[in-house]
Amino acid sequence: MSLFDRTSLKISPSEFPNPDFDPADQADAIGNLAVLAGGCFWCVEAVYRELEGVTAVVSGYAGGSAETADYRTVCTGSTDHAEVVQILFDPTRTSFGEILKIFFAVAHDPTQVNRQGNDRGTQYRSAIFYANALQREIAERYIAQIDSAGVFDQPVATRLEPLDAFFQAEEYHQNYAALNPGQGYIQAVAQPKVEKLRAYFGDRLRD
Repeated sequence: MSLFDRTSLKISPSEFPNPDFDPADQADAIGNLAVLAGGCFWCVEAVYRELEGVTAVVSGYAGGSAETADYRTVCTGSTDHAEVVQILFDPTRTSFGEILKIFFAVAHDPTQVNRQGNDRGTQYRSAIFYANALQREIAERYIAQIDSAGVFDQPVATRLEPLDAFFQAEEYHQNYAALNPGQGYIQAVAQPKVEKLRAYFGDRLRD
């Protein structure tokens, strides 16, 4: 395991609980988009691009204004933005709750506050940007379930924030990990997450 990939998870990722509340009969109300912040968007994007049922993943920014939605400004940590990924998924093949399961079990460490490893600042916070009340309820109840089960050795610090707007990041950020596999940060941070997904959730990978 990479030094950058340590988490406070107390169980094997394969034992991570499914959400108790993930109503398939309300798929239309839940929608087919999830916007998640879990540190560097390169790494979170790399995980979801491999997942069955995900049809598109776009790196971007959420939480702040259009005027500050650019990489140079967001990296200062002085905006309200977080680096996020917008995930488009097919509700007949996966669910919002299943997207969140991978988010908590593989994509990042949800117990860290305003950081992921050596990446520090509010732009690297753990957050779920909910698009509607049902997404918020699924996320809220899942976090409570995870905390109650003692899955991590610390409480989940993931914030729930309303999705006011999503701003697509600059083109060179899109699919960055796949296009730059030899880059040091990708090898140290993104690749271990992808390898964890493949090792523990092989049945959830796209063909």
